[in-house]
Amino acid sequence: MLNIAGSLYLIMKKRLYLLIILCLMPLPAQSKGVYLTLEEFQSIAFAEQTPEVKKYWLSAEDRKIGEDILLHSYNGLRVRYWQHEERTAWIFNEIGKTEPITIGIIVEGEQPAKIVSVHILEFRESRGWEVKYPFFLEQFDQLSLDNKHRLTDNIDNVTGATLSVRAVTKSARWALYLHGQQAKQ
Repeated sequence: MLNIAGSLYLIMKKRLYLLIILCLMPLPAQSKGVYLTLEEFQSIAFAEQTPEVKKYWLSAEDRKIGEDILLHSYNGLRVRYWQHEERTAWIFNEIGKTEPITIGIIVEGEQPAKIVSVHILEFRESRGWEVKYPFFLEQFDQLSLDNKHRLTDNIDNVTGATLSVRAVTKSARWALYLHGQQAKQ
């Protein structure tokens, strides 16, 4: 009788540990969601007061360069952004694998402009959500574009998140390019 009780105790203990581990594991459904609202992103970008939204009208050359950067045509005639002095904030929806990832990029300075920070506002994919973590996003800080519209340093990939990494990287390059173009106006 004592052996049976002891065996049952060990089985229940193992099941409890397994249940705890399963509850603590991130599930794909838990990775989806809004991580930062528009207002929160704007308050990060502009500490005091959010400036009025501006529009940058894309020229034929901008559209061609945008297609090279994004690897697809940009759907729109203009891009909305916010600007205060030499700082701009951009928000893009770029497809990861099948769903858009809402990405906010803060850029500052004259040429070469540099990325201040990159943020994931909303993630809709079932995989690749690791791009929301600071260890990944901080790689973009202080990067700029070279004369071929590439980032000045490599971005380390995240295993299982390759398409999400590409989406964030393309958006960062696009924001840097647009920041430089709007500064010429």
